[in-house]
Amino acid sequence: MAAKVASGNTKVFQNHDDVHISFDDQQKINKFAKHNARMDELKVELETKKNQLKNVEEALEEIELFDEDEDIPFLFGEVFLSHKLSRTQELLKEVKEKTRREISNIETQANEIKSEMNELKAQLYQRFGSNISLESDD
Repeated sequence: MAAKVASGNTKVFQNHDDVHISFDDQQKINKFAKHNARMDELKVELETKKNQLKNVEEALEEIELFDEDEDIPFLFGEVFLSHKLSRTQELLKEVKEKTRREISNIETQANEIKSEMNELKAQLYQRFGSNISLESDD
């Protein structure tokens, strides 16, 4: 229920459900928001890495059909280098393992952040109840 409070010529509406937000509460809210933004970034990064892994796996399958003597172009940075089949397979396997490690690292970071977000969410909901919404729009 809103109450009208008159102070001089200005009228201010105050909600009786308003909860005082301390500096510590605001810090928790800010930290939660930063973690939420970082989670969004990690989701995009994870999706990109998974697509890269899929492309490398498909490339490995495709070059199985090539002749051993045939030169195969391999994109290294912004330059194509030609290698024999066995060397190209080695390079692709290295890229595949590196990408898997990167995916694992991203998932670990996401799990750590999610855990901390759940802890903050519990604290903030305990403090503010239904006066705060920390659920994502997903």
